[in-house]
Amino acid sequence: MAHELNISKASHTLRHNLPLDSEEIWQARVDLAACLRMAAHLGLEEGICNHFSAVVPRHPDLFIVNRLGWAFQEATASSLLICDFEGNVVVGDGVPEATAFYIHARLHKMSPRVGAAFHTHMPNATALSMVEGEPLVWAGQTALKFYGRVAVDENYNGLALDEREGDRIASVLGDRDILFMKNHGVMVCAPSIAEAWDDLYYLERAAEVQLKAMGSGRKLLPVLPDVAAETARQMREGDPESARMHLQSIRRLLERQAPDYRD
Repeated sequence: MAHELNISKASHTLRHNLPLDSEEIWQARVDLAACLRMAAHLGLEEGICNHFSAVVPRHPDLFIVNRLGWAFQEATASSLLICDFEGNVVVGDGVPEATAFYIHARLHKMSPRVGAAFHTHMPNATALSMVEGEPLVWAGQTALKFYGRVAVDENYNGLALDEREGDRIASVLGDRDILFMKNHGVMVCAPSIAEAWDDLYYLERAAEVQLKAMGSGRKLLPVLPDVAAETARQMREGDPESARMHLQSIRRLLERQAPDYRD
C-alpha cells in the first residue's frame, strides 16, 4: 500500500549547509520519534502506511517526517527525514512515502499555523469516518475536547499522489484542527508536536468509548450545546501545558521500555 515518492529533481536546487543540527531541531526529532513509538505501542498505526510530520524549528519551509518502509515502532530520531516542500530530502537517508509528502508538504505550506500533523488509520476514529453523519456525537466528556474543532472531508478521492489532492485536503481542513477523512482515516493538526500527540491520543479514546456506547443499542445522550462549548473552552485553556506533560510522560515510559527511540 505504501508508495515511493518519485519527483524529478531537474528543476530543483538542493540546499546544502543549512544549520539543521541545533539542539532545538534534535529535540523536535526526538519528540516526533517518541510519538511514533508510542502510537505503535498503542496500536494507532497501520503497517508502514501512516505518517507524522512537524515543521523544523526556525525553518518554516522544511518539515520532519518518518521515512518510507519503516514501521512506527522502528522510528528513531536519526531515522527521520527533513524535507522541503519540493520533495527534496535535505537531511536523512531514504525518501518519504508519496502520500506522506503530498499531504504533509501541502498542508504545512498552505497552513503555516500547523506545526505538527499526524495522519493515521487508527481503528476507532477511522471506524467513525466510515459511517453516515457527523463522526462525533458529543456524548462523552473526552469528545468535548474537540467540540468546534472538527472538519469532515466528505469526498474520498483515492490516494493523495499529487499536489492537487494535498491541496484539496488542506482546504477542507480550513481553520479546524481535526479532519475526519471519510472512508479513509483522520488527520490531527496542532501548533506543536506535544499538542498533536495529546489530541491524537484523546481522539482515539473518544472514538472508542462512543463506539462502545453505540454498540449497546441504546440511544446516545448528547451534552447540551452550551455546556459542550463551555467545557471545550475550559479544556482548551489548559491544553498546551497538559500536552507538554503528556509528551514528557510517554518519553519517561520509552526511556524504560525502548530508549533507542532517541538514537
